[in-house]
Amino acid sequence: MTGPAPEIKSRPDWNNWKWQVSNTQSTRAQLASFLNTPSLTDGLSRVIEKYPWAATPYYFSLIDTHDAQDPIKRQCVPCEHELDFSLPGSDPDPLAEKSHSPYPGLIHRYQDRVLVIATSRCFSYCRHCNRKRNWNAGNTVPTSADIKKMVQYISARRHIREVIISGGDPLTLSAEMLDRMLHDLRKADNVEVLRLGTRVPVVLPMRITKELTTLLKAHRPLWINTHFNHPRELTDDAASACDRLLCAGIPVSNHTVLLKGVNDDVDTLRSLFTGLNRIMVRPYYLFHCDAAKGTDHFRTSIETGVRIMQKLWGETGGLCIPRYVVDLPAGGGKAPVMPSFLLHSDGNTAVFRTSEGRIVKYRGALGAGGNV
Repeated sequence: MTGPAPEIKSRPDWNNWKWQVSNTQSTRAQLASFLNTPSLTDGLSRVIEKYPWAATPYYFSLIDTHDAQDPIKRQCVPCEHELDFSLPGSDPDPLAEKSHSPYPGLIHRYQDRVLVIATSRCFSYCRHCNRKRNWNAGNTVPTSADIKKMVQYISARRHIREVIISGGDPLTLSAEMLDRMLHDLRKADNVEVLRLGTRVPVVLPMRITKELTTLLKAHRPLWINTHFNHPRELTDDAASACDRLLCAGIPVSNHTVLLKGVNDDVDTLRSLFTGLNRIMVRPYYLFHCDAAKGTDHFRTSIETGVRIMQKLWGETGGLCIPRYVVDLPAGGGKAPVMPSFLLHSDGNTAVFRTSEGRIVKYRGALGAGGNV
């Protein structure tokens, strides 16, 4: 059986995103009810005191309640492992965003782009989030004065050409606030592209309304990166939400995080990436799970990710294969970690191992100029 209560989907207001938000699961009592226990354990109480929880009725309904290790449940329902900080390198701010923040709410880690934290609020809180540190900080949204200072910073650095709006989830903002923020960020004339990071197509696809897509279309060129982690999230509702964005001329790409017990196997990721390809969402990145404090139980080995990518490369079309990257600590940036099929290059001959395991020599490796 899937969902907390099958009959809830038949409600006339199920497809109303505002109803979904107002009925979000987020209290201790609701969590205890879902876990079928009269009260929470001391461990779980400490978890949600440190890392609050929330899940929309829609996303909650995707849980298979008969599966204790259900991949949707693992992503949205708190567990006591979130207080296990045993792995080395765990840090509340694993990407050193604070030290790369020239102004509150603005992060500048890469030369040609900056990231704006539009809000710390999400409709559903992913238990693997690398910004869990912000969940208890209160919802801070940049004011018009804040955005003006950000625009001044961006305008003074002509090499910045892209602004990424993230959070939290910027699609939790009101239409008026989102429209104003996008409009104001365009005032920096060196900004060529806006990019918006959101998990709304996954956890609340009803939010992608005609009115919202019309608003977003007015701010093109604008790209959306969303965040599907498991093929069970590719519902008809989610596909329709992505299609509304695409039909408005807004490209949609996907960030997947490699998560232990959720998608750390070839079959699951193949199904996810081919499913994304089928609904015309580009598999963009497969992120190695960041070493954010509170997410140790989700972290796999890098070798696991490389083996999966090696298998996918031989069995899946290139449009279905994202780049596997590790976002390095201390603000080191994204490092691709892809399998190499080049064994060695000796003189004018390069030797490869194919995805089927055959050894093939490629002659003329030096090219016409004779230099590598």
